[in-house]
Amino acid sequence: MVHYDVQLIGGVVLHQGKISEMATGEGKTLVSTLPSYLNALAGEGVHIVTVNDYLARRDQEWNGPIFEWLGLRVDCIDKHQPNSEERRKAYLADITYGTNNEFGFDYLRDNMVHTSEEMVQRKHHYAMVDEVDSVLIDDARTPLIISGPVPRGEDQQFHIHKPRVQALIQEQERIVRNNLNDAKKKMAEGDDDPKSGGLNLFRAFRGLPKYSPLIKFLSESGIKVKMQKAENYYLQDQQRNMHIVDEELLFHIDEKNNSVELTDKGLAMITRTGEDPDFFVLPDISIKLSEIEKSELSADEKLQQKEVVLNDYAQKADRIHTVQQLLKAYTLFDKDIEYVVMDGAIKIVDEQTGRILDGRRYSDGLHQAIEAKENVKIEAATQTYATVTLQNYFRMYHKLAGMTGTAETEAAELWSIYKLDVVTIPTNISMIRKDKQDLVYKTKREKYKAVIDEIEALRNAGRPCLVGTTSVEVSELLGRMLQQKKFPITY
Repeated sequence: MVHYDVQLIGGVVLHQGKISEMATGEGKTLVSTLPSYLNALAGEGVHIVTVNDYLARRDQEWNGPIFEWLGLRVDCIDKHQPNSEERRKAYLADITYGTNNEFGFDYLRDNMVHTSEEMVQRKHHYAMVDEVDSVLIDDARTPLIISGPVPRGEDQQFHIHKPRVQALIQEQERIVRNNLNDAKKKMAEGDDDPKSGGLNLFRAFRGLPKYSPLIKFLSESGIKVKMQKAENYYLQDQQRNMHIVDEELLFHIDEKNNSVELTDKGLAMITRTGEDPDFFVLPDISIKLSEIEKSELSADEKLQQKEVVLNDYAQKADRIHTVQQLLKAYTLFDKDIEYVVMDGAIKIVDEQTGRILDGRRYSDGLHQAIEAKENVKIEAATQTYATVTLQNYFRMYHKLAGMTGTAETEAAELWSIYKLDVVTIPTNISMIRKDKQDLVYKTKREKYKAVIDEIEALRNAGRPCLVGTTSVEVSELLGRMLQQKKFPITY
């Protein structure tokens, strides 16, 4: 076996602690053998990081015989159970394969043990990351979290308050629909003033930014600009006039900050007849505690009164938090886009890749709110024991390198965060692939029709076609359109 010259260049770049950008099919797996062997000679371990366990196992099985013939020991952590003796031995190998998540979680587990003998990892000497842009950029700020059960029992108020929230959203939809219709009518007459037609449009957006008829209207030429003009008007002067926008709404949504806040009108609606008007209002606990302290009660009575006040405060805080998380679940998280329902459980979808993130859960009660929304079993609440981002984990390595086919566009970010240079490796033979210009369509309908027409043309030419989409929903939509044309498809 003889490496091509360009593969030798790629190996040198990786040994230097840089990112090797190599085109698909240029042999990144083979290139990785060169710096892996060289850096393993130091005897401090080499970690080869892949994006999934299939690739980790495959690469270890493919390249393992080469390293073993050269006298090195190779292993894959994904073949062994966490905290096991076998996994500890895998880390003691000269070259260790594994996924980015497993390396990160093993680090977290090591930080939770009582003695150094229980740790599985050793010092972070040299890591080579496959698909480095995906791991170090796309998933960089996603925290790896080890959690456990909350010591006290969870009150499970999600199903109790779900009907209130559903009624709230139904009424909000009516308000948004009316404002959207008013905005359409006024703008058709040329009235896009921020205090009139623009106000109606911005109010609809602030009420339900994911409302389908609103999204469709905003896609029309010039409409989004008019909405942004109204938004800027109400954001100026520290949002002095924002109350005008919110006065008709039951709650308002801030997509940028991923937050939902009830208005006074919304609070009044979810508080049922005969209930305490402050059922969903947090009291000023400091004033109440001060009043108890100043009273003439005995020390024991003061303690009992304070306990009552604190318990009431905690119950109301949980109640308000539950409602807010349910509102988020219904208004900011869509099925088959942000998550899917599989085997009676909520699975998070990676917005970058469209892959399902097994084992991941939304924090702070949001996952339970989505479970209540979709009528699946609500799992017990958890608390965080240990957490680290991939960005912080990989910055611990003495030397870090990576491979990918698309890193040049993120070169500035990779340098600013990790101080990693990107080196583009030439192809062994001239590239014959044709990269066409992007095509932009006015509507999704026109875009999808063009996609189907292109697939049909390729099929008629006897050429297979791989179609990538941004979500499960779009994949299924295109799949149905192709099935209508009797095209054989696989997901």
